Amino acid sequence: MITVELDNFSLREICRSGQCFRMHETAENNTYELVAGDKYLKISQAGSIVNFYCSDVEFICYWVPYFDIDSDYGRYIEKVNPRDTYLSAAVQCGNGIRILRQDLWEMIITFLISQQNNISRIRSCIERLCVRYGEKLKAGDTEYYSFPTPQQLSVATEEELRRLGMGYRARYIVETTRSILAGEVSLEKLYQMKYYRRARKELMKLSGVGEKVADCICLFALHHMDAFPIDTHIRQVLDEHYRRGFPNRRYHGMRGIMQQYIFYYELIGERGKI
Repeated sequence: MITVELDNFSLREICRSGQCFRMHETAENNTYELVAGDKYLKISQAGSIVNFYCSDVEFICYWVPYFDIDSDYGRYIEKVNPRDTYLSAAVQCGNGIRILRQDLWEMIITFLISQQNNISRIRSCIERLCVRYGEKLKAGDTEYYSFPTPQQLSVATEEELRRLGMGYRARYIVETTRSILAGEVSLEKLYQMKYYRRARKELMKLSGVGEKVADCICLFALHHMDAFPIDTHIRQVLDEHYRRGFPNRRYHGMRGIMQQYIFYYELIGERGKI
């Protein structure tokens, strides 16, 4: 077990922030389980003290970058305009959120599934996909399924995916898997792209990937912090609070973080009422 003290870090807020769908709270108080790719993690928190139940090597090599632990989110929070009462309230509500560095392939399929879907249903769809096409693995006494690779998912037909509850998104998953395996869009090259807009444009070559989905992938997998996904919630906020446009210049290089504070506030906080 690795124990660290972290500021601006909340497992509860990260779990409920709508960027990862294979993390859930257990029966143990403030304890969570997470599956990312083929990795499993048990993690708990008491105040600012966070316990990672894994090896030193796995913590340093995988979970530190995954949770963006080395970044100072207090620096981002300090940049918020104090006269912007709406954004200040959103940040106060979700100041423990981190932008996760998740697997690119997993995020492509995840956010294809997320379209016109709620968080609960996204979770169940992804879990069924992993059970059907992923690999059954074990961590101690815990059994879990890895997220299927492009090769593993290549055997899936549109009909099978529809039976798993993917609906119209089944065609996108089949066609996108074929595009990746055929090299029409390269995951490796996407990782190497330094510029957000170039990566976004490349992702939109994939079946079913529009601007919002591409922005989600850029933010939650490629860590392009200027990506600013706009869904119904965010559009309503922009229309109500930022009629002259969101202050992009002030938040250059961190727009995606501000988007997550807003999204969480609308979904979970005082505004969300859920």
